[in-house]
Amino acid sequence: MCGRYSQTASLEEISRLFGVTERLNLPPRYNIAPTQDAPVVRLDKDGARQLLQMRWGLIPFWAKDQKMGNRLINARAEAAATAPAFRDAFKARHCLVAADGFYEWRNEGGKKQPWRITLTDGGPFAFAGLWERWRDAAGAWIRSFTILTTDANELVKPIHARMPVILDPKDHEAWLAVGDTKAQAALLRPFPAEAMRAYRVNPIVNNARVDEPACIAPLVDEAVEERKLL
Repeated sequence: MCGRYSQTASLEEISRLFGVTERLNLPPRYNIAPTQDAPVVRLDKDGARQLLQMRWGLIPFWAKDQKMGNRLINARAEAAATAPAFRDAFKARHCLVAADGFYEWRNEGGKKQPWRITLTDGGPFAFAGLWERWRDAAGAWIRSFTILTTDANELVKPIHARMPVILDPKDHEAWLAVGDTKAQAALLRPFPAEAMRAYRVNPIVNNARVDEPACIAPLVDEAVEERKLL
């Protein structure tokens, strides 16, 4: 699964990667946690890409309570097209979730040690996401999203059996489009391990209230830890 991630890229970097023009206030986020708002890209009603903030944890349109979204932060790629909570969004509401790293935990000496996984160049990328809209009792609309997950690649597998789906930039347009869901499902595969790196980080990321640069700082020499995973 993916329970925490980071997005520290500048608005300019995000704009270049995703082809958006909105001038949102996007401070660096070192420890994004479920129920928090985070930047995503979707298509607006005119088919143009739109950058906006959404709540992490998809709330199905039929949910009685927004708390249901607290446990729907991830959707298994193999089942999202048919799962009741996600199937409507899978048909028509895809999004790109802006990120530059994610965290997973491995049991080391009886303790859960967090690791951060990024692209080798440390740059921003997109998780494949689904989004939904839900109206609360006061009539206000809440937009929320979930991150799709798949089997771990060879780099992540020693840490966790699953990983979020990272999309190649050339596949962004195909993922966002409303169309052939079978072809889109084929995009939901592990990202190449050779294009990624992983390193141990401070357990302060366990605390959702901690959102600071120390969350992404390596504990020890990265190269040593990367070799241990191979």
